[in-house]
Formats: sequence, structure tokens, C-alpha cells
Amino acid sequence: MRIILTILIALHGVIHLFGFLKAFGISEFNAISHPISKIFGLVWLLTFVLFATTAVLLIAQSNYWWIIGIVGVILSQLLIINYWSDAKFGTIANVIILLATVIGYSSFNFKEKIKEERITLFENSQPKNQEILTEETLLDLPPIVQKWLTNSGIIGKQLISNVYLTQELQLKLKPEQTSWSNGTAEQYFTVQPPAFNWNINTEMNAILSVAGRDKFKDGKGEMTIKLLSLIPVANAKNDEKVNQATLQRYLAEIVWFPSASMSKYIKWETIDDNSARATMEYKGTKGSGVFHFDINGNFEKFVAMRYQDSNNDQPTKWTVTATKTEERNGIKIPVECEASWELESGKWTWLKLKITDIQYNVVEMPVANNNYNSFGKG
Repeated sequence: MRIILTILIALHGVIHLFGFLKAFGISEFNAISHPISKIFGLVWLLTFVLFATTAVLLIAQSNYWWIIGIVGVILSQLLIINYWSDAKFGTIANVIILLATVIGYSSFNFKEKIKEERITLFENSQPKNQEILTEETLLDLPPIVQKWLTNSGIIGKQLISNVYLTQELQLKLKPEQTSWSNGTAEQYFTVQPPAFNWNINTEMNAILSVAGRDKFKDGKGEMTIKLLSLIPVANAKNDEKVNQATLQRYLAEIVWFPSASMSKYIKWETIDDNSARATMEYKGTKGSGVFHFDINGNFEKFVAMRYQDSNNDQPTKWTVTATKTEERNGIKIPVECEASWELESGKWTWLKLKITDIQYNVVEMPVANNNYNSFGKG
């Protein structure tokens, strides 16, 4: 879609260039029957430059292309009004470009909001000590959890205080959806205090995209989904069910930073030789789930009764399953996972994810890699 928009803007700009050429007697421009003064000719030239710049910024995936684009639209429409009888159909192109700039601004604004949230989150998570995990520090945990942590390779390493990761995703947004939608995501975690901020961009089709942000902070959860980064589809917050669901998500995802299992907010109890229940309570929000491991201590799956959204009366069985485990930065973690809901109609596997990058104990907040826009990948 970006390519189509870029071509439209470029062609629209070239048409304005001909207005300049006519004004200075360089070339005929029969589409405009009235004479064009040199002053107006310079305005036609400036409008061409603005649209050309907009097209270049779009190709470069700049976050600021919409600023130049909207100025170009304003000047273009003023010219069209002045030469209305000949140029009125140019209004159609301007309306399309104007709508695109509004969406571009909304995408920019949404990402800036996420950036501000992450800066605040990150500033509170810097490593405050150099505590090293030893086998003795694990003795109070269930045997299978001890085996998992030892097998993961965290013994002898510093406790993890924050995490930055990126993901490639496949999603089915509804149980009846047959094909997978592709997406990308970024996520920031902190351990003390426990929090995360996750944003996603996925394409519904060649035209529409969906942007979303989930977060857990101060024991509260929030889930936001916007069509084209503009139209709210979901905005769940200030709800105990959402708080618990996001806490349980945080709990499940500590498998990517295993030393967080030592947090004072998490309590463990043995279920059997290969599973243990973790219960997390933080600032009035409480949730739990069962971690399952193989005989070698590799994480297999996390199972919890979790609310799908705030409208559900009862929680639904939710399972996160590891499909591939690898060592990253010296720690063995599940790098590919699937998430499923157990509905009355059957199992709905709605998410497949792949960790593409993960960083621990970062001193400076990584530069966001979310140069997506609301027009897809084109």
C-alpha cells in the first residue's frame, strides 16, 4: 500500500511541476487553460517539491513524512481552488493524500506515546546491584524449577533487571480465520518492579493494518488495539480481569528471563516431578499458572485459567507451548512458541511467535525497531 501511495503522491507532484513550467514558458500545460503568473508558478514549483519530498520520506519510511505531505496538500488545494474549472479533479488526489497524512500522524502519535511509556519504564529498571546467582540461592524452589534454572544456564550470572526483545508473529485474530496474518512486535520488561510494554503491528490485508499495545505496570494492565493506528478497536483498562490477565502474561513470559522466577512477588509450589505452580501477587493483583518441564528441565508449556477479555464471565484455559529452544546470550530459552485458547468449539491456536533478538540488562534503552507505518509493507 505504501508503494501505491508513493506513486500517487509522486504523480500528483509532477502535475504541479508542469504548472511551473507553463508559468515560465518552458513547456505547455494544456490541462490549465488559463495563464499562470510567475508568482503562482513558483507556488506550483514549491508544491511539487513538497510532494516529491513526501514521496522520498515515504520510501525511506520516515516517521515525519506526513508533516511535509499535509503542507503540500494545503498548497495544492489552494491552487486547485484558484484554477477550479481546469484543476478540480485534483481534489480527489488531495483527499486521498490528506487521509493518508491523518493516518500517518496517528501512527506517529501512537508510537510516541509508547516511546514515552517505555522511557519511564526503563528509567526505573537499571541494575542496582551485581548479585550473582548460585546453586544455593535456588534451594527453596521446587526441584523441577531448580533443574530448569540450572539447565537454562543462569547459575553464575548476574540477575536480570530488564529485557528488550523483538518478535516475528503469525496471528489468527478470530477462531474462524483460516489464514495467518503476519506481524512484528517489540517488548520491554523490567523485573524490579515487574512490568512490560509490548507493541505489535500486523497486516489484516494489503490495505488495512492493526497496531496494538499491551502493558503491565504498577499491578495494572492495559490492552489497546487500533485499526490503522487511528480507529480504536479495543481499549481495555481499569478492570480487575485485565489486570490479572496481563499479570499472568508477564508470569508466563519470565521463561525468556528465568532469573525473574526468584522475584519476591512469585511463590512456587510443587505439582509433580515435572511441573510447578507459580503464583504472583503485586499491588493488589494476583494470578497463577502451572509451568511444565521435560525430564531435563527444559520448559515445555505454561497453563493458566485466564480471561480473554473484560467481557468474559469466566476465565478460559490458556496455554503457551515452546516449539523450539535455543541458547541466546548464554541463556537457554524458548525462541519459538505458540499460544492457544481452549474454547467450547475446540482449541484455537491464535499466535505463533519467534524471538528475533533479545538483550539483557541494557544500560540505555534500545532504539525502537518499529519503523512500520499504517500502510503495510507495500
